Amino acid sequence: MSKKPLNSLLSVDYATPTEDCITERRRQVALPITGALQNAIFNSANFSSIATDAKGVIQIFNVGAECMLGYTAAEVMNKITPADISDPQEVIARAKALSLELGTPITPGFEALVFKASRGIEDIYELTYFRKDGSRFPAVVSVTALRDAQDAIIGYLLIGTDNTARKQVEAEQKKLNQRLRDQQFYTRSLIESNIDAIITTDPCGIITDINKQMEALTDCTRDELIGTPFKNYFTDPDRAEAAIKLVLSEKKVTNYELTARTRDGKKTVVSYNATVFYDQDRTLQGVFAAARDITESKRLDQELQETNVALKNAKFVAEKANLAKSNFLSSMSHELRSPLNAILGFAQLMD
Repeated sequence: MSKKPLNSLLSVDYATPTEDCITERRRQVALPITGALQNAIFNSANFSSIATDAKGVIQIFNVGAECMLGYTAAEVMNKITPADISDPQEVIARAKALSLELGTPITPGFEALVFKASRGIEDIYELTYFRKDGSRFPAVVSVTALRDAQDAIIGYLLIGTDNTARKQVEAEQKKLNQRLRDQQFYTRSLIESNIDAIITTDPCGIITDINKQMEALTDCTRDELIGTPFKNYFTDPDRAEAAIKLVLSEKKVTNYELTARTRDGKKTVVSYNATVFYDQDRTLQGVFAAARDITESKRLDQELQETNVALKNAKFVAEKANLAKSNFLSSMSHELRSPLNAILGFAQLMD
């Protein structure tokens, strides 16, 4: 049987075709192609495609569903609903949540899985499926109501994807985020527990972070300090600014003395020790500094100096007195020697 040319398919009794006839013929030609495309998509192993009747009983169970769930189509078609392979606790929870959201009672079971779709509401949700072997996996499910020409619901199409990989990534990300929070807490704890006032600045000397000790040293809150110049909180701003510049040029500074000042004028002498710090790309970020209150140390040093001066003075007085004593004894010895010699000589004559 010979094949007719394509244009003969678009004609009606070889007469001049009408527009409707041409459209219909083209539709007939396109149908096999469309059907093949739909069939390829529907039977993709990457998606589980489950079609049900209006009551939820499975009518179509594609290759992807077989791969994901471990059932053959024959084992589930006309026998169970998608609710039977879903986590019952999640189905119950979904029914409760939808009842509250939509203000109408929803029965746990298949109705909870398709209720939104039955009302024409787009519905994509996460659900745990059970495989034939009893194992479980998370899935993302998209539900669509299937309607006839009169817009009556004749069934539902549930397309699912295995969400295991994404869940694993999310779990790993959650662990990483928790580790990061723990590390940040640990670092913050070290900074806050330090007995010194800790300050970080950018390369321009603007404060970027501080600890509680710095708040106490300046009588300013964290929010008041951050974003302001480091030099503002010292009796000699020029010397404080020079300290930042010195750190940037020398990479570190040790025992640099500054006097901090509170808003009410209270002064505290501090020993400033600082170094520069970088990000992971070795880009300079700023200065990390510790300012230790050395007021008591300075007081003790002053007392020690005063004591040393007093001891030197006492030693000088003692040495002077000892010299005077020596001179006195020497003089007295000379003055007494002559009479004693005379007495001794007289005593010898008496003998």
